[in-house]
Amino acid sequence: MADIGFIVLAAGAEPAEHQTVLSTPAYNLMVIAVPDYATAANVAQNLYATGVKIIELCGGFGHIGAAEVARAVPEAQVGVVRFDNHPGLSNESGDAHFGGR
Repeated sequence: MADIGFIVLAAGAEPAEHQTVLSTPAYNLMVIAVPDYATAANVAQNLYATGVKIIELCGGFGHIGAAEVARAVPEAQVGVVRFDNHPGLSNESGDAHFGGR
């Protein structure tokens, strides 16, 4: 079981396939790749349902994407690694990349 979840954006990612757990003496970190914000919100809900109370989002998440995930799991602690122009998203924020939703 993971203690912390880290959700990363990656084009074409399949969360069931693109995930791993990093086990340390302090905690177990589950890293899951998702293709978009909607999938991230679903993954966050699934993580929370399995007992993960801390969810970190990669720097590709813009303000809108982070808000969507936070709304999906209001009981969890949701944090964001921040930079606005993510190199993995053609140097755009997730908000611009996914259409400013």
